[in-house]
Amino acid sequence: MGTELSPRLRAIVDALPLSNGLRVLEIGCGPGAMARAIAQRIGDGHVLAIDRSAKVIAQARALSQEEIAAGRLSLRQIAAEEFERAPGEASYDIAVAIRVGALDGRYPEAGRRIRRRLVAALSPQGRLFIDGGDPLREIALDD
Repeated sequence: MGTELSPRLRAIVDALPLSNGLRVLEIGCGPGAMARAIAQRIGDGHVLAIDRSAKVIAQARALSQEEIAAGRLSLRQIAAEEFERAPGEASYDIAVAIRVGALDGRYPEAGRRIRRRLVAALSPQGRLFIDGGDPLREIALDD
């Protein structure tokens, strides 16, 4: 479970503007399949995958040992609306959230709280992508 990308997630990863050295924050990572695929595409970059569920973070950790050992992926159990970078943690270039209700409009107040957190977590040029486009759409963080 969670080891291979579905065609939908593969299309999303293919659509992300990924390149060597990027720092990517995945919000709502589930068992980590997309985080692992992103880690494979960003060379010496880094993916931080977060999810509020301890169960799926444990699954992601078990399935991602190679990427974690290589330093390309780390996992954190935290709700997106509570996320903060750790002291000394570098900013992120891209955030991606798939099927996260607070960012797709289902929970607008939670979405505003998350966007405020992302402004602090992303670099000044940082970008947020969610599903719902073809296959992605970019969400402005300044509204």
